[in-house]
Amino acid sequence: MTKIPSSLREAAALIERREISPVELTRACLDRIAARNDELRAFITVTEERAVAGALRAERSIAAGKYRGPLHGIPISVKDLVDLGGSPTTSASRVPPRLPSHDAPVVGQLLRAGAVVVGKTNLHEFAFGTTTDETAFGAVRNPIDRSRSAGGSSAGAAVAILEGMCFGSIGTDTGGSIRIPAAACGITGLKPTDGEISTEAVVPLSGTLDHVGPIARTVEDTALMFHAMLDGEPRLDRLPVVSPSLWLGVPTPYFFDKLDGDMARLFAETRTALEDAGHAVSEVAIAHAERTADVYLHIVLPEAAWYHGPLLDRHADQYSPGVRLRLEMGRYVLAEDYMRAMHARTVLRRAVDRALVGLDALLLPALPIGAPPLGATSVPVGAATEPVRAIMLRLTQLFNITGHPAIALPCGKGRDGLPRAIQLVGHRGATDRLLSVAAAVERQITGGAGSVGGGTG
Repeated sequence: MTKIPSSLREAAALIERREISPVELTRACLDRIAARNDELRAFITVTEERAVAGALRAERSIAAGKYRGPLHGIPISVKDLVDLGGSPTTSASRVPPRLPSHDAPVVGQLLRAGAVVVGKTNLHEFAFGTTTDETAFGAVRNPIDRSRSAGGSSAGAAVAILEGMCFGSIGTDTGGSIRIPAAACGITGLKPTDGEISTEAVVPLSGTLDHVGPIARTVEDTALMFHAMLDGEPRLDRLPVVSPSLWLGVPTPYFFDKLDGDMARLFAETRTALEDAGHAVSEVAIAHAERTADVYLHIVLPEAAWYHGPLLDRHADQYSPGVRLRLEMGRYVLAEDYMRAMHARTVLRRAVDRALVGLDALLLPALPIGAPPLGATSVPVGAATEPVRAIMLRLTQLFNITGHPAIALPCGKGRDGLPRAIQLVGHRGATDRLLSVAAAVERQITGGAGSVGGGTG
């Protein structure tokens, strides 16, 4: 049996040196899906025939001396919100699916880079949730603890990567749907600057807040995916340059008010390790951050209701109850409240810009808690009990409102054995710079002097 490499970068190096073929690698991933998907429910559709055919084309092209770069022959997956020609776009719903004849542009970009699509991954229905237990195809289970959520909405993508079913995935992020599952599963997820990657032929949740981005094992893997997904000619072999010294800001007000003990402890250890390594870390504030949830809801609810209105009229009983409730709520948001939220969006964007002045990035937690139990509606956080959806979105959704690039990467495991993750937020339009910052922070966490241990305590 073919051994699954530990990262996209490692797999690419093996293919380039002809030590493994794209067909061998693809079949190994398909075997892993066949062995584990029934239990974990990461995939909705497995495109085995298409994948093997794509791997064969890649193998022949590489043998002919036409190696395209580090995505050539690499198995990837596509969140089942993104059109893949010839496969239904189910959005994890019982509502009748879209039946696209063409690939979404972002899929086309990865295919141009030589990637091989092994299937479409499970998600919270219509991407309108954080736990992926509302899906027509069965709740996605976290491989680290199968009684726990893998986050959402891009949970299937995160599980597929963690389990070696593929090496990168196309995810979507409207309030944290790339970063939350990455944090819950202990891998890496990037929400780029708004508008950098096409959302065409992707089922919308909120046209204002939707982002498309990559999920992968490491910062380096994520950077390779990101550069291949960008509109225009794919920029291959572009790896982040590790920054030797960083200026980071920690936005303490609001973002540190509700953290579980393990997240607070591991964040403090990460900050100390970075400071001990010579990086400058100071505290900053983002004005009006406490308005985040209100502004977010008054944008996402009516925009989602607008798109789903015709479907709700015909198929309301086929939506999951929680998703249907949120969509119906959107029909009652006043136009005045929507416009007020859109104005506040500009105010919040400027506030994040001001907080970033003189800094390389903001440093904060990605998820206040470890992965919650499947089906839980509330969780304890310190002495209080918090609604699951609200607490999981709390630290990520602001940066969908403002459009700043943000990346989640693991910083260790709590005493419960579950991953915890930090989040880095960069300047708008400077996603490459953010990836360089993230590479430096990742190196410190995983291997630098004074690096965070991440043990279970």
